[in-house]
Amino acid sequence: MDEQALKARLPQSLAARTRSLKQNGSVVTAILDAAGLDAGGRAALEREVHGALSGVPGVSEVRVALMADRAGPGPAARPSALRDGGSGPIIVAVGSGKGGVGKSTLTANLAVALGRLGRKVGLVDADVYGPSQPTLLGTLGQRPESEAEKLVPIESPYGVKMLSMGHLVEPGRALAWRGPMASGAFGQLVDAHWGDTEIVLLDLPPGTGDVQITMVQKYRPAGAVIVSTPQDLALIDARRAAELFAQGKVPVIGLVENMAGYICPHCGGESDPFGRGGAEAAAAEAGFAFLGRIPLSLSVREASDAGTPPAAGEGPDAALFIAIARQVADWLDGRAG
Repeated sequence: MDEQALKARLPQSLAARTRSLKQNGSVVTAILDAAGLDAGGRAALEREVHGALSGVPGVSEVRVALMADRAGPGPAARPSALRDGGSGPIIVAVGSGKGGVGKSTLTANLAVALGRLGRKVGLVDADVYGPSQPTLLGTLGQRPESEAEKLVPIESPYGVKMLSMGHLVEPGRALAWRGPMASGAFGQLVDAHWGDTEIVLLDLPPGTGDVQITMVQKYRPAGAVIVSTPQDLALIDARRAAELFAQGKVPVIGLVENMAGYICPHCGGESDPFGRGGAEAAAAEAGFAFLGRIPLSLSVREASDAGTPPAAGEGPDAALFIAIARQVADWLDGRAG
């Protein structure tokens, strides 16, 4: 069904807020303008869209992303209650407990999406041994300067300030470092000149090792986002990551289910090579919020390899990341309030 036919199914009040409606196989993605609405209004808008489109013949899933224009003061200025000593940026950790689940891709797009929502965002690539953020955010080959013995973050083309070991060593060079050396390098990346940055995302390495322990003991993030694929093996490791955050008294903002479903670009058919719903079920079992699911997508992979994060563009891929970012932003606002 094309966009006009789908839009005709919506009440006039919803149609006026609709920026985009796309159907791919049995999945409909709706992007709506939520400017001027509070959290309750956005939730009501999302329920109304689900109700209007779920009954459309051939539709099995409705994905909703709520967006607001970045221009204007809006949500940019935030209380500093969560900042260390009232001066540093809010720190949010993104962890997985396991490699290969798309955590770095999620972190890069979450940073860009938070920027589009009006936040001043920084990112630390804490995967000392396998840094990937310079590739994902288009800063490969750049080198940070230092000032007063502290690093000055590099600004990506997408407005995200960032630091990574990938900016400090030659591409492809292996780092044969023991734990204390890795922890020390991580500290240098975090203790940088972040200026007016409000939120710094930490893209953690897989597992629960030295870098994670240093993070919990020394920097104490305001909250953590956990990324997992739906399969049982990844969920076991995601639970270990959640336990580490619990031991460090770092609240879990929520879980993201990545690589959840695959839509064939040729026939439009949908399949679930890694299963479906596992992370959502694990979140419910643990009492965590479920922030959303990101499908296994060729377009996301190609854009990521090219250093052009999908969250910087328009369309269904961007909408999914922005919807997750809005929930993280709302959580932080609720804590600050």
